Order: sequence, then structure tokens, then C-alpha cells
Amino acid sequence: MSAAFKDYYAALGLEREATAEDIKKAFRKMARKHHPDVAKDKKGAEEKFKEINEAHEVLSDAEKRQKYDRLGANWQQEGGAPREGGGGEEFHFGGTGFSDFFEHYFSGGTRHGFPGGGAGGGGAAGRRGSDIEGDLLVTLEEALRGTVRSISLQRVDPRTGRGETETFEVRIPPGATDGRRIRVPGHGEPGRGGAGDLYLRVRHAAHPDFAAQGVDLCHELELAPWEAVLGAEVQVSTLDGPIKLRIPEGAEPGQTLRVRGRGLPRGKSGERGDFLVLLRVQFPRSVSPEERVLWEKLREVSRFQPRASS
Repeated sequence: MSAAFKDYYAALGLEREATAEDIKKAFRKMARKHHPDVAKDKKGAEEKFKEINEAHEVLSDAEKRQKYDRLGANWQQEGGAPREGGGGEEFHFGGTGFSDFFEHYFSGGTRHGFPGGGAGGGGAAGRRGSDIEGDLLVTLEEALRGTVRSISLQRVDPRTGRGETETFEVRIPPGATDGRRIRVPGHGEPGRGGAGDLYLRVRHAAHPDFAAQGVDLCHELELAPWEAVLGAEVQVSTLDGPIKLRIPEGAEPGQTLRVRGRGLPRGKSGERGDFLVLLRVQFPRSVSPEERVLWEKLREVSRFQPRASS
């Protein structure tokens, strides 16, 4: 059972010559449009959001993009073995948010079964089945509140092409950080000593406005020059909704402001990480005649002296 090819450039509406900045802008534009929290067609938006996330995951990573470009028309012959367990079965996941094509070629972890440990056994006759590992795409909203995901696991005999599919629910707890492994007991490969386990590794979906660093959430905020110099009170979006943020006078580009308790949950304690706002000062690329007069007047009256380079 072969995986269907994914055209990641088409998913983002890009040409193959697109720059890294082009990819970033296209993703943010499409992610805001198709985010399930804002789109009217929730189901369609969810599938589209997963598709553009997968495309961004590959094309925004220089190494993965180079590999993808190298695959080209010969993608089926260019490496990427099917996920197999100890018995030679192929495994195909559904409901994880990633396509088989991505998991075969671009997943960061192993897609193979590996020998199970623990109480299965002494000797080959009583050995438990292999464990299986897969990736699970989780949005930051799901990581904040927790959710239950319906997962399907299809086992295919590569010799006959026949297989069987089982479907089960997996609980994603609040505060599921990127890289966390969720254990689903008994859904690995069957064995005489019992079935192995399934491990699903959390992969945070890229968000157009936020990025997670552990349990902290990071946001880049663009300021006008006068807001940085004079200070301001601005409205900033968070996963919980908008908040008012005070920008201090003399704020500098690259400065980080911290809002306590607006990040992801920290385990079972109920405490939450922080919301980190990175300040970016944006300068106008062009000015009107009236604005030019004001900028020149500022230059005349300002006592500001640029720092000497070290």
C-alpha cells in the first residue's frame, strides 16, 4: 500500500522557487484563513489546516525541503521505507493529522515497531509484541484545553495487500508539550506474550501568531516607532482571548515582555506557563511629504545620540 504523493508547494500556493520568507508569509496568510477557530466550515477548515501545516513543516525546514525537492518524480524510489513491525506488517495511521507520505519520508522519529519490554517475557515463545510509534499533530488550542482524538491504525500484510483496521480514542491532556509521548497500552503489535504498546509523539501544529517554548507561548508584536519611544497600551491576542498590554517608554527592538500565567498548563498542578511578547519595531518604507517634514523636524530637535559601535 503506497502513500499518495503530496504537492506541498501547491498546498501553500507557491512556486518551487519560493524563498523562505515567501513560505512564511504564505503559511501565515492561509493559516489565519483556515484556522478551525475562525472558519465557518469547521470540518473542511480542519483538514485544510492540517494540510498547510504539513506543507509548512517540510518546506520551512531547509534539510527537509532539499530532500523533498530531490524526490521529484521518483519519490517512490527515493527511500522512505514503510513503517514495519517485527512481523513485517506495514502500519498506516489515520486521525493523527499527518499523511502517510509525510510519515514515510519526513517524520523526525522512527516509524518502525521496536521490541517491547516489560512483562512479556522470558524467551521468544512468550515475548510480547513490538511497540509502535507515530506522530500526532496537536494544535496549541488542543494543548491548552486538552481533547480526545479518534485514531485509526491499519495493519497491512505487504505480501497480500490485505489488512485490518482498528479505531480507538486517545486522550490528549491539557499541557501536552511538543515531543511528549502519549502511551496507548495494548495497541502495538500482537505477540504471544501480549500486544505491545502504541506511542504517539506530540507535534505542535504551527500557529500563525504563537509558538510554544515548553509551556511558555511566544508572540512577536510589531510596534510603530512612536509606540516604542513614547510607550503605548495595545491589544494583543492570546489563546485565551485578547488582553491589554502596556508598552513601556523607551522599549527597544528585541525586548521581551512577560505576561504571567497565559501559557500552557504545567502538568497536573494547574499552574500555567507565561506569555512572552517579543517587540519588533517597524519603520515606514516610504513617507508622505507631510510625514517627511515631521521626521526632519524630529531630527532637528532630538537630543538622541546613536550608540557608538563597539
